[in-house]
Amino acid sequence: MSHLKTDNPVALQALMSEALFISKEKEITVALRSGDVVDESKGGEGAEFIYQGDKSTGVLFILRYPDYPYFSPQAEEAFLKTLGALNLSFENVAVVNLANPHNSNDFKRIMQFFEPTKITLLGVEPVSLKLPEIAHNAYMKGRIATVFNTFSFEEMFADVQKKRLFWNEFKTFIVS
Repeated sequence: MSHLKTDNPVALQALMSEALFISKEKEITVALRSGDVVDESKGGEGAEFIYQGDKSTGVLFILRYPDYPYFSPQAEEAFLKTLGALNLSFENVAVVNLANPHNSNDFKRIMQFFEPTKITLLGVEPVSLKLPEIAHNAYMKGRIATVFNTFSFEEMFADVQKKRLFWNEFKTFIVS
């Protein structure tokens, strides 16, 4: 098999299901899943955050999955079902994985960039973002956004009670 060498964006788009971004300054190539968004509006070092979805809706999900771009396949399926039950989708929420080394774990930068009004922490401990402690399946109202703290989907898969507690509280949080 020969190596394909091209920089033609149309040819690359036809051949690949992932988006490629090349930073000439650092000569780094980053391959992203289709649907990922790279925002370079802040300039300088390149993209501010790598995330999926639409940040303009004000609904943000923060997770920390080191082994996956966003979710494990099973967790992604559960996430999509959860969103669908509330007439939401990947297209009208934003999802950021803080395990991506490119993404900042600084809550102030997250707030400035995403400008969310509702934040769901999926398995991310609030103290890791320098937030006050928030019990699981509880939320804290701030001046700008309300933060809902819950378990990761893997924790909910292992304990049906955690899933039930999440669903009951999450429905109330997301529609309020």
